[in-house]
Amino acid sequence: MLNPIVYAVPVFVLLMAAEFLWSRRCGEVVYRAADTVASLAAGITSQLAGVFTKLMTVGLYTLVWQHAALTEWPLDAVWAWVLALLLYDFLYYWNHRLGHEVALLWAAHVVHHSSEEYNLSTALRQTSTGFLFSWIFYLPMALLGVPPLMFVVVGLIDLLYQFWVHTRLVGKLGWFDRVFVSPSNHRVHHGQNNYCLDRNYGGILILWDRLFGTFVEEREGEPIVYGVLGPLRSWSVWQANTRNYAELWRDARLADNWRDKLTIWFRRPAWRPAAAERLAPKPKPDLARFVRYAPPLPPGLPLYGLLQLALLLLLAVYFLAVEPRLSLQLGLAAAVGLVLSLVLLARLLEDPAAAVGGERLRLLSLGGVAGAHLWQGQVLLAPGTALWALSLLAALAGLALLPRLLRATATKPSAGDSGREELGQPL
Repeated sequence: MLNPIVYAVPVFVLLMAAEFLWSRRCGEVVYRAADTVASLAAGITSQLAGVFTKLMTVGLYTLVWQHAALTEWPLDAVWAWVLALLLYDFLYYWNHRLGHEVALLWAAHVVHHSSEEYNLSTALRQTSTGFLFSWIFYLPMALLGVPPLMFVVVGLIDLLYQFWVHTRLVGKLGWFDRVFVSPSNHRVHHGQNNYCLDRNYGGILILWDRLFGTFVEEREGEPIVYGVLGPLRSWSVWQANTRNYAELWRDARLADNWRDKLTIWFRRPAWRPAAAERLAPKPKPDLARFVRYAPPLPPGLPLYGLLQLALLLLLAVYFLAVEPRLSLQLGLAAAVGLVLSLVLLARLLEDPAAAVGGERLRLLSLGGVAGAHLWQGQVLLAPGTALWALSLLAALAGLALLPRLLRATATKPSAGDSGREELGQPL
């Protein structure tokens, strides 16, 4: 059986395209090319990581279920599926809430909030390190006897439901907003505004927030500023996944007592040891001065980035489809190659002049791998031949375009010189 994400990706892409077209018709700009590349890169990396971390999620769940379950729920009973979904959604609420309230958990979850846009691609901006601790929250289901298959299916339902609520184009929905997670109340969850912070954690039901006092309604006349306090200011999936861990480690080292060194990981994300505040002060967030991250890019480069990302997305989907047939070593090599490609592409969209060499290396590597597969006829699924041919073509076209892109960036300031958004940059 193929990874279900293989089937979901075409639906995601079609819905994002529809949202983009509808937003243009409405005269709104809700997509920016580089931000979309960053969101999809995070989603791809998360799925690649998931291939190698099943033991920490489904594996440990299965182990507990096999040896400690109090009973076993029937797979052929509708009530069991409905109750399992409700139970999963309840536990998801607490997983999500503590993911905002505990620094170590926030270091993983912050990836999802790092976009300063809010559109369907934001839903796919997922962490690659959530597997470290998220499995703990769902062990009560294993103890109660929910079979692993049921656990995986209801978890997928809960996750897929949340895709559609990441949009600015759907307004308030009346009674629906009071019962279910909706675009309106989830927009609040992604805001930096004071009233938005640490609110609306639900996955499917917003009733959990109403029950536990974390619900707040979207306010009319107060535009939501999306993103996080202390913005990432990078398109890199590597930075998105590692920055907060690195900052926690730095502050723990700067702390001048063992109590602070040990407890910083479990305190609220905004807390810092006094010694760290003194030795490495951070500016206080000020939304009145907030400027979206938007390194200036030459005309043509945003489209180039999107097209190259589209190819990497196809390669990632192909990898997910053929991964069960690959050796561990080959699978790891392919996954690492894809992630490095995503990191180098992000770098190109941050500082084109400095990153052209890295992009050239990426294209040469891509062309070499594609050419080798075509030469040797190594194809595990039928679409593979066309995909490798497309990869070779994209590599050659990219190498031909790079000199022009380099000339275009020669008169542009570097990424660090401006945070302004240029007319050529929105998607």
